[in-house]
Amino acid sequence: MESLTSSGAAAASSPRPHVVLLASPGIGHLIPLAELARRLVAHHGLAATLVTFTDPSENSASAILSSLRAAEVATVSLDDLPIDAAFKVDFADQIRRSIPHLRALLHSISFSSGAPLAALVPDFFCYEALHLADELGVPGYIFYPTSLAAHVVMRRHVAVNGAATAAGEYHDLPDPLRLSDHVSLRRADIPGGFQDRTNPRFALLLDMGRRYRAAAGFLMESTNADEVKQDDDTLPPAYMVGPLVRLSDSDEDGGAAACLALEWLDHQPTGSVVYVSFGSGGSLSVEQMAELAAGIEDSGHRFLWVVRMPSLKGPYGMEMESNNEGKDKLQDPLVWLPDGFMERTNGRGLVVPSWAPQVRVLSHRATAAFVSHCGWNSAQESMAAGVPMIAWPMYAEQRMNAAILSENVGVALRLRERPDDGLIPREEIATALREVMEGEKGRAMRGRARDVQEAAAQAWAPEGSSRRKLEELAGEWKATALGRQKH
Repeated sequence: MESLTSSGAAAASSPRPHVVLLASPGIGHLIPLAELARRLVAHHGLAATLVTFTDPSENSASAILSSLRAAEVATVSLDDLPIDAAFKVDFADQIRRSIPHLRALLHSISFSSGAPLAALVPDFFCYEALHLADELGVPGYIFYPTSLAAHVVMRRHVAVNGAATAAGEYHDLPDPLRLSDHVSLRRADIPGGFQDRTNPRFALLLDMGRRYRAAAGFLMESTNADEVKQDDDTLPPAYMVGPLVRLSDSDEDGGAAACLALEWLDHQPTGSVVYVSFGSGGSLSVEQMAELAAGIEDSGHRFLWVVRMPSLKGPYGMEMESNNEGKDKLQDPLVWLPDGFMERTNGRGLVVPSWAPQVRVLSHRATAAFVSHCGWNSAQESMAAGVPMIAWPMYAEQRMNAAILSENVGVALRLRERPDDGLIPREEIATALREVMEGEKGRAMRGRARDVQEAAAQAWAPEGSSRRKLEELAGEWKATALGRQKH
């Protein structure tokens, strides 16, 4: 039913109180929760098992889970769902149908570890598992791996739409929507699932918010509790424990392309390279890929571009439709680049397919800027490395992240789409690259990025706010677990 792997790093001479963490499907959701598990073990005297829907033997997952005790949930069928079911709705159904397997797995972990369970920590999409914490008699905390602004929007969503029959959606609220005295969001930057009651995600988000009330609290992948006001008491308290950025991904084996990327960076001048990557799920249309290539070329700057297969479903598709133009195009994203691009940029740019060791790329002395989709993992990694961003949000909460990063934190320059078709033209891309690399805005952003980098490091220093907060929670979990064991 499930597989279980462990390493000596997770073992202890005597059983420690045990925390079980549950990651929803997707590498992006796995990365920060794995780092949280690592720190609970390394710094806070707990044992931890990370339960995942991703096969731990897969290369990318295997590297992320290295040195951790990990368990895989048995696969459940989703064949009866509509073909056009929303991506997040798929998540919810997968987790809901996996509850019997999760229940058995949790009991198995409790029995095999020989230690009392201290807490259950599902991530934000795994809220269906919260009632298992009640069954086991342990506190359940939701891990929220997004910006604090996204969390506050969820709180407002629950407050405004708390009843199934409640009138009012975000498109009825003021534009911009004020989150605090210093933070506002334009309506266009709020995900459509919050704004449209007919969207399947609307009901899902509402259900998430209701179920969240059963949690003992939220563990937030943020540092600054004052970033926005948490003025709604209908949900449990939020604890700032971020940033959960791994100091190095040097144990990841990315193959020849990854080695090539790092070796190439070693030969570039300090602060000369623009890194371009759109995360594990971001795909550009063929037309947009061509505009990006032209913009990079026209900027004249050095670049390292992680190229993924284009989407044939629109500008920001998360998966590619089948393609009948030949086997090579299905396997190699580089063949979708404009003719002659690689030859014309040879010597000042490197294109690698699909993946690069991002933590090491961002922390490399040659990297000066990051063209990013503004997924929160990537944003945190960029800020931890002190690298400013060119913001290119695509889906989910990324527009909110881009707005906060550019307008409030001051570490990003946001690209402007054409209003008629949503395309970002080559001229806009080239101008933004030059501005960040050469202009006054770029200099200011680099200074601000260094400030944020220092603040992030301080949060996880021995006496830092995030480390102290997690130590406080770990102490509560251990005391409760050991007290329960005595009785």
